[in-house]
Amino acid sequence: MHPWNSTVGSASLKLMLKLLPRLFQRRILIEDSMKSKVASLRVARMALSPPDPQFVLRGTSAAVHTLHFSCGGQEPDVPILFSGSQNGFIHVWNLKTHRVDMTLDGHGRKSVYCVETMGGKNRLLSQGRDQRICLWDLAEGRASVTDSVFTENVGFCRCSLLKVAQGRWLMAMAAKALEEVQVLELPSKTSVCTLKPELSCGSQPLLLAGYEDGSVVLWNLSMGKASSQLGCHQEPVMSLDFDSEKAKGISGSSEKVLSIWSLNEQQNLQVYKTHKLVNAGISDITIRPDKKILATAGWDHRIRIFGWKKLKPLAVLDYHTATVHCVSFSDHTDLSERLLAAGSKDHRISIWSIYT
Repeated sequence: MHPWNSTVGSASLKLMLKLLPRLFQRRILIEDSMKSKVASLRVARMALSPPDPQFVLRGTSAAVHTLHFSCGGQEPDVPILFSGSQNGFIHVWNLKTHRVDMTLDGHGRKSVYCVETMGGKNRLLSQGRDQRICLWDLAEGRASVTDSVFTENVGFCRCSLLKVAQGRWLMAMAAKALEEVQVLELPSKTSVCTLKPELSCGSQPLLLAGYEDGSVVLWNLSMGKASSQLGCHQEPVMSLDFDSEKAKGISGSSEKVLSIWSLNEQQNLQVYKTHKLVNAGISDITIRPDKKILATAGWDHRIRIFGWKKLKPLAVLDYHTATVHCVSFSDHTDLSERLLAAGSKDHRISIWSIYT
């Protein structure tokens, strides 16, 4: 039974609501007509109902596969949400008007499953099923692809960006060989290294990768080798996120388990705990920037909110009518304005205000 929609005792509750005002207004006394003694009493706090979406964005005409906020600018900058859809379009949503400001078409109508900004909302990176990663220039109303990288991998593994200096990023992406990860420097597209056995390259940050065999692997880029591997799931890893402050991460798969793992002082991955879900299938996981809660996107159409410290279930957001593909927390400067967005196969993007 859905934890937020329990109907047990609903008839009794309605009856109590009708009777209580009379009892208080008339001060009815207990009389001999009472046939039975009170057997048990319990005062309980009623569980709060989950919130409704603050608003819903419609008009993608296709399943939404990825979301990315850009809300951290100063006034009069307008908070923006980018969405990538199965039909190959990228929509730029104005979060004040709740309408599309711009539609980008650069992936040959092939599904877009990763969108990231690079140092501001005018520089965009997108990845699609056309095996291309595109770099966009959106300044002054432009909507042009300035450069692209061809990826030989045909899967759904999203690339990952890390800013290393002003105007410079590292980009990790799945390579043609199933077990390999390629790392490039942008915007030069210079190859940094390809992560495979017995290869060395310059000193670089660490990288986490989830694999179809259910394992999570920690790569040392300076050695070009895997420093630790952990079997987390029985099914392919669909999504993962990592908290570098706590050296702890979480992954979800097509099974009914969330796996929480940590990185010890020897740079070895180890299982921290697991959490069993009601229904199978996690499309996406994201930890909120303040590291207090996380959100999951479920195949069961629901968004689940957990406390990050102990993975305590906090809420089940039930709005969508099909698989939820992606979740994303906004980067508003004002914490009270921060939002959660969820994109679904039902062509809708739900926006939730759950920060408080």
